[in-house]
Amino acid sequence: MNLNDKKILVTGADGFIGSHLVEALLNEGCSVKAFVYYNSFNSWGWLDTLSKEKLKDVKIFSGDVRDANGVRTAAKGIDVIFHLAALIGIPFSYHSPDSYIDTNIKGTLNILQASRDLNIERVVVTSTSEVYGTAQYVPIDEKHPFQGQSPYSASKIGADRIAESFYRSFGTPVVIARPFNTYGPRQSARAVIPTIITQLLSGGKEVRLGSILPTRDLNYVQDICKGFLSLGRCDEAVGREINIGSGQEISIGDLANTIISIINPEAKIISEDLRKRPEKSEVERLICDNSLIHRLTGWKPEISLKEGLIKTIEWFKKTENRSKYKWDIYNV
Repeated sequence: MNLNDKKILVTGADGFIGSHLVEALLNEGCSVKAFVYYNSFNSWGWLDTLSKEKLKDVKIFSGDVRDANGVRTAAKGIDVIFHLAALIGIPFSYHSPDSYIDTNIKGTLNILQASRDLNIERVVVTSTSEVYGTAQYVPIDEKHPFQGQSPYSASKIGADRIAESFYRSFGTPVVIARPFNTYGPRQSARAVIPTIITQLLSGGKEVRLGSILPTRDLNYVQDICKGFLSLGRCDEAVGREINIGSGQEISIGDLANTIISIINPEAKIISEDLRKRPEKSEVERLICDNSLIHRLTGWKPEISLKEGLIKTIEWFKKTENRSKYKWDIYNV
């Protein structure tokens, strides 16, 4: 499928990955409608930081993916949907699981129902590597068992299975895109890399983290967006769930020390119990087998971890960007 001549809806367009995906689609010459979360401030999230020149080519739709009528209205006249809207904070899911069911499962169901009824040509549903839980074998391929180690991951497992059911039951042209850990400019303060960078750039001599032993497969956001685009184009991806990741892992401790060496080599790591997940909820190891996406689309990551971290640090060095982050508290 050629995306260039398609009308594309991006849900969660106001968020971290969503806003970068909107830019990537615009760069491809696509017609983009951005579904942003309605709020009384009329904030468009990170899209507000895009230039007026870029925004003039984006149609903004304010709504809520939990509202079926709003989703259907947004999807009218659309050819392709990239569904990224979700609640993603794992600590917040411990005490507000209902909201994750409503947003992640019911929201995805609303997207699928509208796509089925309106004959959308392709629906790319965003999953997460968290659905796998701690690796039972490595690297993690798409046949790896699922394990709901947090209400967040359980809600995403549910959303994925609903998406699969629409493909199998109704022939809805669904692709389940499963990015591993993504980082870069605009990432939420609750994520580990912004947590480390903002503490260091704010003059901190200590970096306060949770467990530093788990490993993650880290991917720069532009690479992940290219992965989304490659799956959106790929006819063979329909009906599949497909990993997007680097195939490399690094521990949180080694990651922190890498960032410390770039910003302030004298800083020390402090591991706090407050920031740790419950023992059985912690995902100890994630590393991606990306052979399927490479075979289907040719995609592979282009930006190394060191290069991506430097790009991210440079973005955070700008005061107008860093001022949006509450670096001195634990963000859930």
